[in-house]
Amino acid sequence: MLISKTTFIGIDPSGGRHPFTYAAIDENCQLVVLAAGEEEEVLAFLGGQQATVVAVNAPHCPNKGLVRKNLEKQNLTPGHLRGADMRLAEHELRGRGISVSPTSSRSETCAAWMQTGFDFYRKLDGTGYKPYPSENATHQWLETHPHAAYCALLGQIPLPKPTLEGRLQRQLLLYEQDMGIKDPMEFFEEITRHRLLNGVLPLEFIYTPEELDALVAAFTAYLAVSQPSDVVWIGNQQEGQITLPVSGLKDTYL
Repeated sequence: MLISKTTFIGIDPSGGRHPFTYAAIDENCQLVVLAAGEEEEVLAFLGGQQATVVAVNAPHCPNKGLVRKNLEKQNLTPGHLRGADMRLAEHELRGRGISVSPTSSRSETCAAWMQTGFDFYRKLDGTGYKPYPSENATHQWLETHPHAAYCALLGQIPLPKPTLEGRLQRQLLLYEQDMGIKDPMEFFEEITRHRLLNGVLPLEFIYTPEELDALVAAFTAYLAVSQPSDVVWIGNQQEGQITLPVSGLKDTYL
């Protein structure tokens, strides 16, 4: 696949009024589209791309019991094992101090946003998308995790995502990766005594949490193609690997 012909898209199945938030960047890492909508809108947008790599902020499928099998091998009294109902990728990230939601072995007991993700992957597969990397495939997908991606890029646990300072931190981090997005420091340039006294902050300069999650996913897709040595794959292919935008992970994140 030629990077000059590829659009890199991050998809966040966040739920709420707009179930999907998506961001698209070009071969120069410049923002092309940042929007939210229904699944059909996202699929229609993806269908209009000549070549694309899509990074999705959701697991591809339920776990296959690999963590349970590994723990049973280590346990002299096999039986009910607490904390075993998750994918290997999630177990590895949790072991490093990165808190991620576990993906159950049963689809019906998974969180609603995960089930939305499962359905979205099925529709991607049905329209000809292939898992990345697939040779000669013009439309490919990979899985990532926004919180884990920000932890990896920062080298520490980021500030809480819903807060203004957490949003500023994430946006500044992406901006310093040379992504063609809004400079978050302009937010401070627009703050005046009058604005503060009246509680009117220039929030138009700061992306929403869902937009920031979609943006880091798009950046991960871009990096996987443009600089494959600068991404790391966590987990087992059998039940889904998580791609993160760093060449390696620290042992512990605080």
